[in-house]
Amino acid sequence: MTKLSIKPLADRVLVEPATAEEKTAGGIIIPDTAKEKPQKGTVVAVGSGKKDEPLTVKEGDAVLYGKYAGTEITLDGKEYLMMRESDIYAIV
Repeated sequence: MTKLSIKPLADRVLVEPATAEEKTAGGIIIPDTAKEKPQKGTVVAVGSGKKDEPLTVKEGDAVLYGKYAGTEITLDGKEYLMMRESDIYAIV
């Protein structure tokens, strides 16, 4: 994991999405246009939390999040999602 020059504010979290599945369980190759948007990723940066609500996730945590959660951003040529901690469902 590379160190990014970005610091999310308040309860925001920067997540690197997992790569989409390339094949089905039966071995069928999935084309780019039909791939499901991943709902799992790794936390790469966290904000400082809100005054009365400290963050429970930390850098390096593998997390599950909603299908349409977050805002897609590109940093140093890589895709990331910026989302609120409340958009994260679980740490896995």
